[in-house]
Amino acid sequence: MTITAGVPPTHSTPEALARGFLTGGVAGTSLAALVVGGIIEKVPLFVAGLVVPTVYGLLLFLAGAPRRRREAAVVPRTALATIESLKAIGGESSDVPVRFDLTVAPDDEPAYRVEITQDINLVDLPDYRPRGILVVQYPPDRPWRVRIVKRPTPEWEERAAGACLDSVPGPATVSEPPEGCAFGFVGLLGLLLGAAVVIGLFRADLFDGDATARQPSSSKPSVSSSSSTSSSSSTSSTTVVSSASGTVALGPDQSMLDKDELRRAVDSLTEGEGEGGGKRSALTVVVQKRLLSVVFSPTGTQAPQFDPRSLPYERFPALVEEARTTLGIRSPRTWQITAERLTGSLTIRVGVTGAEGTASLEADGRGKVVRRTPVG
Repeated sequence: MTITAGVPPTHSTPEALARGFLTGGVAGTSLAALVVGGIIEKVPLFVAGLVVPTVYGLLLFLAGAPRRRREAAVVPRTALATIESLKAIGGESSDVPVRFDLTVAPDDEPAYRVEITQDINLVDLPDYRPRGILVVQYPPDRPWRVRIVKRPTPEWEERAAGACLDSVPGPATVSEPPEGCAFGFVGLLGLLLGAAVVIGLFRADLFDGDATARQPSSSKPSVSSSSSTSSSSSTSSTTVVSSASGTVALGPDQSMLDKDELRRAVDSLTEGEGEGGGKRSALTVVVQKRLLSVVFSPTGTQAPQFDPRSLPYERFPALVEEARTTLGIRSPRTWQITAERLTGSLTIRVGVTGAEGTASLEADGRGKVVRRTPVG
């Protein structure tokens, strides 16, 4: 028998357009949140970029549940179909996906061509051959969703055995209606708007942070606090001075006991920083091999203090050598000099540490040893 062909119309419904716009908006918002959140290091925004699409997908699934129930309740239509061609497209299991090109011939509607993919067991694959007649089913409102009935009823099996169907031309192939250009446009629009909203909300953090990162360190504004801090560094030493303390750290090949090194370090910490622009007084001075630390006396304090420039720095190497060699430490590991006036008079204490323990000696303000405390 001869069968005419029909093609279903394609269109984009308002519901589909709204869904496309919302999907694009969620995608743009999520991607922008991930990127912006990572740049400005805002964890809640980054997490939102992961959570929003998950929640949207769940809501979309729940919203589609009634439609899926309605579609499942529709009684499928049964028809005969002839195989125009078939091709196995892969698979390593017993069920092989096969792409069928079929001519479907409903009893009361025009025949049409359709391409489907369905898994066929390897054992049954020889039963499917070009020009063979099949029994198929499909939803009346979605004729492109054709499924081959592998075990038809006796009535349809008898009809398939005696049927002879004419082919429908390829241009009459039926497929799921495309969403159209409008769907792609509203999806892109939603994507751009979603990304623009996130960038607009966080533009201050995003662009101000980027401008600060590009700004030279010398032009960064200082942060005011109870103590102002300044620092300078070179390849040989690092000096840090604040209103409360100051430190000088030397490089690995230097020592505070080198000639005039302590004088230069102390001068760099004390000049021009005291009240009225004069020298500053100290509460404690601590000297290690490559580190000088000075605790300055706060303005108006009644604690015992002294001028750090008055210490006998030229005596320090001899005091350290005497402490290392005369106090019972065979292999000294570290040494430290501490100068303070806690007892009223200036005291210089030299401590050394080794495998045997810790030993020390004390000297007065002129560097003369007044007391020794050997190890043990």
